[in-house]
Amino acid sequence: MIGAVGALALLLTACGGQDEGSGTTTTNSDGTTSESVSGSVVIDGSSTVAPLSESAADLFSEEAPDVNVTVATSGTGGGFEKFCAGETDISDASRAIEDDEIALCEEAGIEYTELIIANDALSVVVNPENDWAECLTVEQLQTMWAPESEGTVTNWNQIDPSFPDQELTLFGAGTDSGTFDYFTDAVNGEEGATRTDYSPSEDDNVTVQGVSGDPGAVGYFGLSYVQQNEGVIKAVQVDNGEGCVEPSAETVIDGSYAPLGRPLYIYVNNASYGEKPQVAAFVDFYLANEAEIAEGALFIGLSEEQTTEAASALEGIGA
Repeated sequence: MIGAVGALALLLTACGGQDEGSGTTTTNSDGTTSESVSGSVVIDGSSTVAPLSESAADLFSEEAPDVNVTVATSGTGGGFEKFCAGETDISDASRAIEDDEIALCEEAGIEYTELIIANDALSVVVNPENDWAECLTVEQLQTMWAPESEGTVTNWNQIDPSFPDQELTLFGAGTDSGTFDYFTDAVNGEEGATRTDYSPSEDDNVTVQGVSGDPGAVGYFGLSYVQQNEGVIKAVQVDNGEGCVEPSAETVIDGSYAPLGRPLYIYVNNASYGEKPQVAAFVDFYLANEAEIAEGALFIGLSEEQTTEAASALEGIGA
């Protein structure tokens, strides 16, 4: 099914409309036809998913050099605001769309299709000098991050008496981030529930810098940032009550890295897909080459079941 989806990128029919891009049909020497596309594809949203879309854009440019794909990072929540206002063609998201965002899109008449594009291990990271926290339980993470810990839990020895007398410094995602939503829900049991005396940022590279510069620091972000910054920060194992599990492709796919294994999404504006040949070509290419794209961006590819579901969802756009 995915192979057939990829072929669609060369067999699109152009539609009219304001700044809709174009598709040009060419008759080849063997009598077959192919179509080149041009125009723009506008993407915004999750900073976690952005490397995936950027990788897809780089590969796609080799197939369609006349298409300009732009990828911005307003965070998952900020991306949905723009998407539901009709400002973007695709929204990158590190969590599923929420009820208030669904309502916003419905109010604006924006119909969309949700596609799981990869998987991720939301990783808890510490400074390389930290030699005491090789594994943290979900309860210990909650002690660090719970709202009631604000201003009171400030030292590692408050997390566990065996830990040293070391000041605890926290770095994490900003409130517009889907990573923030997912982490607070998974660890504290309620989306958005967290202490506020930490250093937030929508840019995960800021968290990398903060954790790498402080021996007592803790942060969290997607596995790709761990792999890209090996030796600068390090990931700890997480114990959900069934033993310590490290974040990896294998533990996410088999479900053992709980509760911090997660799918990653793109949301496609159905009208953009149906009316802009370049958007349809890019989305088709994205899905057809998801394994290569995920590997190139240091993410975890789709399972067979997810691949089948994504192909089925794509076929349903405009049906």
